Amino acid sequence: MAPTPPGDGSTRIHVVSDVHGNARDLARAGEGADALVCLGDLILFLDYADHSRGIFPDLFGVANADRIVELRTARRFAEAREFGKRLWAGIEGDRAQVIEQAVRKQYADLFAAFPTPTYATYGNVDMPPLWKEYAREGTTVLDGQRVEIAGRVFGFVGGGLRTPMRTPYEIGDEEYAAKVEAVGEVDVLCTHIPPDVPELVYDTVARRFERGSRALLDAIRRTRPRYALFGHVHQPLVRRMRIGATECVNVGHFAGTGRPWVLRW
Repeated sequence: MAPTPPGDGSTRIHVVSDVHGNARDLARAGEGADALVCLGDLILFLDYADHSRGIFPDLFGVANADRIVELRTARRFAEAREFGKRLWAGIEGDRAQVIEQAVRKQYADLFAAFPTPTYATYGNVDMPPLWKEYAREGTTVLDGQRVEIAGRVFGFVGGGLRTPMRTPYEIGDEEYAAKVEAVGEVDVLCTHIPPDVPELVYDTVARRFERGSRALLDAIRRTRPRYALFGHVHQPLVRRMRIGATECVNVGHFAGTGRPWVLRW
């Protein structure tokens, strides 16, 4: 795309991803910024660094959270699903309703913490149908859409690709590619998952390659946005790299650090 004229540094955008229940720091994340951008994964279902935190240990206890993390980290997904089924068999009530009730409690706190204006898209662990109930005036939700912020065009693509983890908002490769295509040429390409580059998709703590998008990588090479911002991989092998003219930055550290990534122009 045509180069965007440089700014004078007076515009400041704060970017967060992978909030995972950190409403306290989210309430301060927009301080000093012209806008906040959030790239999803608001919900904390299970913290792989601290197994005592999240919906799963609240329901089943820390010891069972330790076990499910052990199985998933070893990529023994079938065993993890069977283990989960046995645990859910001991819970009263419909599984979907129990999870939704816990998610609603987190969403109420998290959406109340968003400053005005906030531009947000979904992560793979989010539940998009609920967002319209909690997004207040001043919070704009975008998915496969673009918006102008202080003279620059931002494109947003939410969700993740299908994996054995079966998180709530995973979609097929073709559907995801269509959203990337719908965004088109932008100055800043904002997605939850990274482009499919080994250094960007490998999680050094989980010790596995997460799913990145080939369509996203192709779009970055073709349309040459100034920035490609994403999260999803919490402890990536590389947090920042260039792909051609594009600076690719993983901003998915908010749950642990409580600090947004700052974009200025």
